[in-house]
Amino acid sequence: MNILKQISLKLRLIRLERFITSLIYTFQRDWADRQYQSSQKVQPLTTPGRLLTVEKTRKGAQFSFEKAQVEIEFLSPELVRVNWEPGLAPVPYGIVQQDWPEVALQLEDTEQGKIISSDRLKVIIKPEGGIEFQDANGRVLRQELPPQRRGEAWQQEALLRSPEQIYGLGERAAPFNLRASDNPKYRMWHYDAGGKYGPGSDPLYLCIPVYMGLHDNGSYLVFYENSFSATFTLGDSAVAAFSGGALRYYFIGAEPAKAITLYTELTGRPPLPPRWAFGYHQSRWGYETEAAVRETAQGFQEHNLPLSAIHLDIDCKDNFRSFTIDPDRFPKLREFNQEMAEQGVNMVAIVNPGVKRDRRSQLYREGVSQDIFCKLPNGNIVHAPVWPGMSAFPDFTHPLARHWWSRQYEYLLDMGIAGFWHDMNDPGVFALWGDATLPKATQHFMEGRGGIHLEAHNLYGFQQARAGYEALREYQPSRRPFIVSRSGWAGLQRYAWTWTGDVETSWGGLGQTLPTVLGMGLSGIPYTGPDIGGFKGNPSAELYLRWFQLSTFLPFCRTHSANNVKPRTPWSYGIRVLDCVRSLLQLRYQLIPYFYTLAWEATQKGYPPVRPVFWSEPENPDLWGVDDAFFLGDALLVYPIVKDKARSRSALFPRGQWYKFTDDTMLEGSQRLTLEVPLEEIPLFVKAGTVLPMEQGGHLTLHLYPPTDGNSTGWLYSDAGDGYGESRLDRIHLERTADGLAIAWESQGDYPFPYSSVELQIHGMAVQQVWVDGTEVEFQQPREQPRTAMRIAPGVTIPGDNVTRVQIQGKFRHPDPTSSFNSWHSYPTNGL
Repeated sequence: MNILKQISLKLRLIRLERFITSLIYTFQRDWADRQYQSSQKVQPLTTPGRLLTVEKTRKGAQFSFEKAQVEIEFLSPELVRVNWEPGLAPVPYGIVQQDWPEVALQLEDTEQGKIISSDRLKVIIKPEGGIEFQDANGRVLRQELPPQRRGEAWQQEALLRSPEQIYGLGERAAPFNLRASDNPKYRMWHYDAGGKYGPGSDPLYLCIPVYMGLHDNGSYLVFYENSFSATFTLGDSAVAAFSGGALRYYFIGAEPAKAITLYTELTGRPPLPPRWAFGYHQSRWGYETEAAVRETAQGFQEHNLPLSAIHLDIDCKDNFRSFTIDPDRFPKLREFNQEMAEQGVNMVAIVNPGVKRDRRSQLYREGVSQDIFCKLPNGNIVHAPVWPGMSAFPDFTHPLARHWWSRQYEYLLDMGIAGFWHDMNDPGVFALWGDATLPKATQHFMEGRGGIHLEAHNLYGFQQARAGYEALREYQPSRRPFIVSRSGWAGLQRYAWTWTGDVETSWGGLGQTLPTVLGMGLSGIPYTGPDIGGFKGNPSAELYLRWFQLSTFLPFCRTHSANNVKPRTPWSYGIRVLDCVRSLLQLRYQLIPYFYTLAWEATQKGYPPVRPVFWSEPENPDLWGVDDAFFLGDALLVYPIVKDKARSRSALFPRGQWYKFTDDTMLEGSQRLTLEVPLEEIPLFVKAGTVLPMEQGGHLTLHLYPPTDGNSTGWLYSDAGDGYGESRLDRIHLERTADGLAIAWESQGDYPFPYSSVELQIHGMAVQQVWVDGTEVEFQQPREQPRTAMRIAPGVTIPGDNVTRVQIQGKFRHPDPTSSFNSWHSYPTNGL
């Protein structure tokens, strides 16, 4: 028998074995779930009843009803915790801020009900248990009916206004406004999409019970601290129905930016990632050998394409086992990773949670002996089929399991692996039908109080990410962890990035990408992006390029695909696409100082880099439903093309003045325009008042877009790009004067200025004279572009401890009301 026949036979046997184990497991899971279901008694539906007593507390008040009680606590003037009892209190995995300063409160007895209020927010408790939230001016932000309880399960209903928009709930294949779906019913249960999903698929891998409401009275955010399986229905009302646990939730009455700031103060801010993470990542299920990875890296070099990371999928492993690399296909792993690192390429290895059931495996034996695997109620370890075969699953709700798991990263770190990709951690298993996860009655430690999979399922990937993050911090204390996780929960931003999973290769999949990313950002997850081109399928050159254009401006920029599709490298689509992708990547790398500064801002305020168009104008209802455009930070406004053969698109501009990125054409906002867009381009605009930092070859260019009136401020954050050493924050203040533009540049922090030279480029004005710290200097006025460039020599005017002041005299240009926007120029590849 020749080698090809042997391989073919082996593959058929593997598939047959996988089919049989999946079939057996599916029957076992169904039996276990039926046993659990039959043990649950049907309980009558109850409401709190009449209000009996009220007791004021240090942070709020306790309200006792006939059949329930609720505690209202003000954590800040805009943030309230509402805790209904009875019910199983959550393990506070998602909460990091427990110590809030005391808030001055008033408790009143009125005809409306009992009112407890700060100077920003009023909470009205109705006699039958309904709750109403008002702002300081008495405008109603949210009205809740009395909650209902059936056994251990709570259900809450809040009325929604007709035009009210709802955003969030984690990762969703739905319109950005979740109420706009044909079937606005969303399940809170992490789910493996099985290779591909499209618009309307529900649920997905990362569900978070948090949503933002926006209506004509204001905006608010609600987070339910309950990880049990649940269903959210968004029709005339918002109904949250949980399968168990207490009804504990947090209400924030504030504009979107402030709401996200408070929510991430509650659940945690993202740490600074390593700077290389904002570069381009190449991945494929199919890089089986060292030679295949090297060939890919060399292709990027040969085609003059920047590359920061290559991700290794499950085929790099030894029989798919976690924390292994196949020694035959990667025989000199440490040397190979060092070679890649010298080229600026960081290697990222996949890690799945399933541990193969094998008594010869030290990993499995350790897990058994330390008693840290998930079990059934009868005490038997749960075994389910995943890639290596029948496997056990660490119970990450047990501190010992997390510590044991964290020790496993050391080997791959020693081998030079720079980051980790957590997959299949929903947790997903191979089942032939039904719910592809562990049985609902699977036992979990839950930090000692105990619990079942109905509660722990949605926490599983989140706690795995926690274990991985703590491992990387311990074993490499001078480097920042990089983990990308398929699954998670509220607070995942403290430990990992994520991606949008196995989205289908279609124009619908591309169109779904932005609403999903925007919804994740408003759910507290700042760093995400799609598989460029979709996971399973062969995108046309046009679809691939349009997807790449969008992803260029998303935080996580990665191409990934299945192993049975054509190669998905930029040079696989012909010279025209290759040239376009090269320009896009070069632009992205020039923008890394801006991305990095947005990352610093996320650590301070929790803001997602990708923001909805209504972010700075939430009172404008025309912007509420825009889900095909976005802000990158506050400066860049991006209008991607997501339809086949589209060469134009409608664009609604927020208020203010906007500069066309490629040629400085100016326009007034608060209007809708039709943009003519050839295949090679993605419409990109810059807001007046912006300081946009861009870098090339150690040279920094600050693009200054004067404010329409008054002043504005830009920031530039710098450090070594990794580790926890010194940092530097530069503040560039722009002030529009009667005869020009005044610039004040000041810095703080001990990290030395990292750029060899600085160039200022002034947009939107014809410059006549320039003074730096009172001394007139020469400047250049390029003939081909209406911009002013001014190079500043190192050691003379590079900002130091003192403020550098630049005074520019000139004439401002004005928006062109007749501009048709029918012409676009290609992005420059060597600076603007």
